[in-house]
Amino acid sequence: MATEAMLSILIEKIFTGLMYQARFALDYKEQLEAMHAKLDHIRTVLSSTDNLKNRGKDAQKYLPRIRKLIYEAEDILTDCLIRDEYQEEESCWSSSTHGVLFRYKTGKQLSKINSRMEMMQTSVDKLLSSNPPINQENYLSQDYDPSEIVGFVEDVKTIKEWILSGEEELNRIGIVGMGGIGKTALAQKIFRDEVADARFEKKIWLSVSQNFSRDQIMRVMLKKLGEDSDRIDENNLLHKIHETLGNRSYLIVVDDVWRMHLDWWNKLWPTSKRSFIIITSRDEDVAKKMGVDILRIHRPNRLNANESWSLFSTFAFSRCGGNCPGDQFKNVGREILDKCGGLPLAIKTIGALIAQDVRSLSYWKRIKKDFRELANESEDGVTASLQLSYDKLPSHLKQCLLCFSIYSEGFVISGEQIVHWWVGEGLIQLPDTKTATDLGFQYLSDLVSRCLVEAVHRRGYYGRVYSCKMHDLVRDMIIEIAKDEAFCSFDDQGQQKLSEESRWLGFTSHMTPHSLKNSPKLRTLIMMSSAPVLLNSKLSSLRVLDFSDMKLNSDEVKNLWKTICSLKRLANLNLSGVEGLKEVPSSIRKLRNLQILVLRKCNNLAIIPPSITDLKKLIVLDLGSCSLEYLPCGLGRLVHLQELSGFPVVSQADTKCCPLRALLELEHLRVLQININGKTEISEENGDILSQLEKLQVLAIDAEQCEEKIVSEMLDLLSPPPKLEELYLMRYHHETLPKWMNLEQLSNLQYLCLEDAHIIDFDTKPKSCEDCNDSKWFLEGLCLKHVPNLVLDWGILISKDMPLLCYAEISNCSNLKNYPYPNEYVWRRNQDRDIHTGKRDGKSPASNQLRSC
Repeated sequence: MATEAMLSILIEKIFTGLMYQARFALDYKEQLEAMHAKLDHIRTVLSSTDNLKNRGKDAQKYLPRIRKLIYEAEDILTDCLIRDEYQEEESCWSSSTHGVLFRYKTGKQLSKINSRMEMMQTSVDKLLSSNPPINQENYLSQDYDPSEIVGFVEDVKTIKEWILSGEEELNRIGIVGMGGIGKTALAQKIFRDEVADARFEKKIWLSVSQNFSRDQIMRVMLKKLGEDSDRIDENNLLHKIHETLGNRSYLIVVDDVWRMHLDWWNKLWPTSKRSFIIITSRDEDVAKKMGVDILRIHRPNRLNANESWSLFSTFAFSRCGGNCPGDQFKNVGREILDKCGGLPLAIKTIGALIAQDVRSLSYWKRIKKDFRELANESEDGVTASLQLSYDKLPSHLKQCLLCFSIYSEGFVISGEQIVHWWVGEGLIQLPDTKTATDLGFQYLSDLVSRCLVEAVHRRGYYGRVYSCKMHDLVRDMIIEIAKDEAFCSFDDQGQQKLSEESRWLGFTSHMTPHSLKNSPKLRTLIMMSSAPVLLNSKLSSLRVLDFSDMKLNSDEVKNLWKTICSLKRLANLNLSGVEGLKEVPSSIRKLRNLQILVLRKCNNLAIIPPSITDLKKLIVLDLGSCSLEYLPCGLGRLVHLQELSGFPVVSQADTKCCPLRALLELEHLRVLQININGKTEISEENGDILSQLEKLQVLAIDAEQCEEKIVSEMLDLLSPPPKLEELYLMRYHHETLPKWMNLEQLSNLQYLCLEDAHIIDFDTKPKSCEDCNDSKWFLEGLCLKHVPNLVLDWGILISKDMPLLCYAEISNCSNLKNYPYPNEYVWRRNQDRDIHTGKRDGKSPASNQLRSC
C-alpha cells in the first residue's frame, strides 16, 4: 500500500541522520531511535498483510491515522535537517536562546509522536498480527510501447463503409459500449486510417471529460486547428471555428462523452459536405442526443478467443521475443483470459502484469488465482484486472500512481510536472548512479509499461514519456483509493474538492480563490486554472507549488513571492512561463528546503539575486529561455546540483558574474545547458573546464544566433566532458563544427542534435586521423533541424560514418542527399531495414528535449 512507501521514506531519513551523526540526530538520538523502531515494526506488519483494504473497516481506519503521524514526524525532521545544515551560517540559528527553544519544542513534539505511534503499533498488532507473511515479488521494469490495436477488423470495415458512402452535409457516428470494451481504440484506428487521411482536409481529436464547458471545447478546437485561442474573445470563438473550417471536409472525434447540453452543441459545427463527427460514449442516449437525427450507432464487438490471445501476447511476451514460454503457460493464460470477457483493457492490464515475471509458471498461477477471486467478487473483468495490477505494484509506485488522482478526466499531464512532484514529495529513493529526475522518469515508464498510465507523447530516441494521461476506469479506481487513504477528497462526479485533511490539490476553475485557507495540511498545490489564488502562510507543510504558465502581472507576482518565501518546507517551485516575473527577490534564501526551481521561459526575468546560492539543497535549477545576462557569483555553493539550464557564459573579469570555472565545484552535475553570446569570454586557461566535469552526461550549447567569428573561435577552445552521452548545439551560425566535435574526443557520445545552424562541413575526423579511412561514429541517435546548408550523403552516413545509428529526426535540411523521405519525418533502423514512421518527434525544440526535460 502507499503508506508503506511513506514509512520507508521516513525510516530512511531517520536512519541517514543517525548514521551520519548530524547535530539534530545527536540532540534527539533517543527519540529518533525509538521512532525508527516503531516505524519499522508498523511497516513490517503492513507489508506482511495481503491486502489491508480487505480486512474490513476496522483495518481501513488506521491508514489515515498512520499517515497523519508520518506527515507530522516528517515535518519535524525536515525542520531539523534544515536547521542542522544551515545553523553555522545563520546568526539566528547560532543564537543560544533560539537553539534552546528549538530543541525543547522539537523534543516535546517527537515525544508526543512516539507516544501516539506506540498506541498505534499496539492497535495494529492486535488487528493484524495473526496474518502470515507473504513472499515479496521482485519486479523487473522495462520500457516498452505496444502500439498494435488487436481486433476490430469488422468494426473498422463497417465504419469505413459509412464514411465512404456518406454524402450528407454532416454525418454523425456513435460508438457506444461499456468501459474497457475499446471504444477509444476503435475510434483511433479510424482516425489514423489512410482512408481518413485521403477523405478529410482537417482532422481533430477531442477528449471530453465529465465536466467540460462550451468555451473549453471551442478553445481546444481552435488550438488544434493552429489558431491562438487565448487572444480571441469568448463571443467570437464560434465565428472563428466556422471561419477556419469553412467549407472544408473534416473529421472530428469527440471521445468519451458523459453528458451533453444541446443549447450550443449543434451550432458548433459548420455544415460541410462529406464531413463526419464520431462520438464515443458509454451512454447510448447521450450519443443519440448529440447526433440528433443524422446518426448511426455502432457497438464494438468483444474480442474473440484468438484476438484476445493475440492482444494478451503483445503485452505479456514483450520481453521474451513475443513467444509464450510453453504449453503449460498457454493453458493457464487461456483460463485467465476467460475471466477477461473479451474486454481489451482487462486483457492489456493483466498481460502487462504477467510480463513482470513471464517465465515463472508459479507466478502465472498466483495471478490466475488472485484474478479469479477478484473477478468473482466484482463480476467485472476490467475492474478485477486493474485492482490486481494496483495490488501487485511495488510500494514506491503505488503512491506515485495515486498522485494522478488530482488530474481531471482526460487531462494530458506533463511528464516533467509529475516527476518533479514525486521528487518534491520525497518519493524518489535516489541512488548515486542516476539523477532524481532520471529515476522519476523510470518510475513513470514503469507505470506506462504496466498499462496503468497511457503515454501520449514519447521522445523518439529512447522513449522518455513527455506527456501522459490515464484511462477513466483507472482514474476511477485510484480516486477511490486516494479517498480511502485520505490523500484528497472528491465529490460524486469525481471532481476534487477541498477539505481540512487534503494533502494534494489540483486547483481548477470551479474552486474559489479563498478556499485554500480551509486546507492547512496541503503538501502539493498544482494550478490548473488561470483564476487568481490567494496563497497564505498557513500552508506550512507545502512541498510542491506549481504555478507554471499562470497569467500574472508584476504586482501579483510580487505579492505571490511574499507568501512563497514564508513556505520554509517547500521543495519544488515551478513558475515557468509567468510573464509578470521580472526578478527573483533576495528573500528566496528562506526556502532552505528547495530542491527544484524551474523558471524556464520567464521571458522578462532579468535578475537572479546572490542569495540563490544559499539554497544548498537544489538539485535542479532551470533558467532556460530567460533573458538573464549573468548568474551571481557563488553558484559553486550549490554542491548537490545535478541539472543546470540557462547558464550564461560571460566575462570572467566581472566580479559580480558567476565565472565558468565555478562549474568545477558542482561535482554532481550531469545535465548542463550554457548560453554563448557576444559578451562571452572564454580564454585558453578556461578551455578545459568542461572536460573536468567527470559526471556530466548531457551538454547543450545555445550560441544565441551569434555570427561573430570570435564566438566560434572561443568554442574551439573548449574540451568536452569524458562521459558525455548527449550533445545539443543550437543556433550556431558558423560553417564548421567546433574543433573538439570529433571521434577522438567524443568517443562515448550516443546522441547528437544540431538545430538552427549554418554548418556546411560535417567533417569530424580528429587531426591525428586526417588520413584515416576508418572514421566511424558510434552514435545511436541523430537530430538535424533547420540545417539547410549542411551537405551530406545520407546513404554514406548510415552505412559508413554512423553504422550504429538507429534513430534520426530530419527537418529542413535541403542539401541532404539521398534521404528517401520528405522533411519533417523520423527515420528508424530495424535490424537491416529502414523504417519511416511518418511523423516527427514532437514540435518542441531540441532545447526542450534534453534528458532534464
